[in-house]
Amino acid sequence: MLNETDSKFLQLAYEEAKNGFDEGGCPIGSVLARGDELVSSGRNQRVQQGDPIAHGEMDALRKAGRQKTYRDTTLYTSLSPCMMCAGTIVQFGIPRVVIGENKSFGGNEEFLASRGVEVIIADDPACTALMEKFIRQKPELWAEDIAED
Repeated sequence: MLNETDSKFLQLAYEEAKNGFDEGGCPIGSVLARGDELVSSGRNQRVQQGDPIAHGEMDALRKAGRQKTYRDTTLYTSLSPCMMCAGTIVQFGIPRVVIGENKSFGGNEEFLASRGVEVIIADDPACTALMEKFIRQKPELWAEDIAED
């Protein structure tokens, strides 16, 4: 069960994902928060910027700029993080990740948990519906995003 702060920031991650979808990109949004304070938000920018590593989590972290510590933050993401983003979460010492949905893409939750990260899966219907719509409408772009042939 999400608390009020979690719900607010997961909604913002969803809104970032929706903006990415509306721009013709991959609808994956992310938010970095410190308690109830927004640090940054971002979305997958691979298509928009032609940057293969501009995932939603990476965009939010890049926009956060340098932080003295991440050990008091939570990362919210509309979709379960890929291994690159999961590795960055571990590298930066982010202790908590709230995932909108992991049905469309998942598998790194155990990796995160094994490294001491608290993982919360929200099973958010809006996040799921947006990803299902994207995968249905742009299967080739989805395959490219998750590095499948």
